[in-house]
Amino acid sequence: MILLELHTRSLELAGKVVATVQPEQLVLATPCAGWTLRRLLEHVVGQHRGFAAAARGAGPDPALWRDVPVDGDPAGAFRLSAGELTAAFAEAHAAPRAGHGLWLPEIRDGAAFPLRQAVGFHLLDTLVHAWDVAAALGTPKEVAGAVDADEWLASALLSAAVLVPAAPEDRVPGAAFRKPRQWPRGAGSFDRVLALLGRDPGWAPPVR
Repeated sequence: MILLELHTRSLELAGKVVATVQPEQLVLATPCAGWTLRRLLEHVVGQHRGFAAAARGAGPDPALWRDVPVDGDPAGAFRLSAGELTAAFAEAHAAPRAGHGLWLPEIRDGAAFPLRQAVGFHLLDTLVHAWDVAAALGTPKEVAGAVDADEWLASALLSAAVLVPAAPEDRVPGAAFRKPRQWPRGAGSFDRVLALLGRDPGWAPPVR
């Protein structure tokens, strides 16, 4: 499945961004309303663990998706959990369980998704949160530019974005994504995806 290779590529890109985070920057604001950079990274690591558990057959248990403390080493926590997830997805692909999807309660409670769709969702989650981290650090164009320059990765990202549930009840305040926005004229692929998911491609950290 080439999507697994693209997913690994997304984790590598995100990992490079997370590796630049300094401990004193964990208090910075992010595009995720009300979340500091620390909270965002704890959520990201928790998502890695949740998707890995789902790939290994866990049911829709919200406890498996809890945020995970990153302490003073967010890059290490990201790297370890990303490795666990990569292995779990590879195992699920190599030995599929007939008739069994992945339970993803954070996307839509009570629904199981095929492995391919779940991998696509996490690829999207990884790249969008990589942009969130980069935006908090003041370097969002690094992520957007890297994805736009990778035709395969950009295509996989857009394919996943159009499948994200977009009913009004799925795009409320506090949900993972908000209602779609109008993207700016001349926007690249990545900025269009951000707008589809309700992100502001022009978000900038508040003046301190």
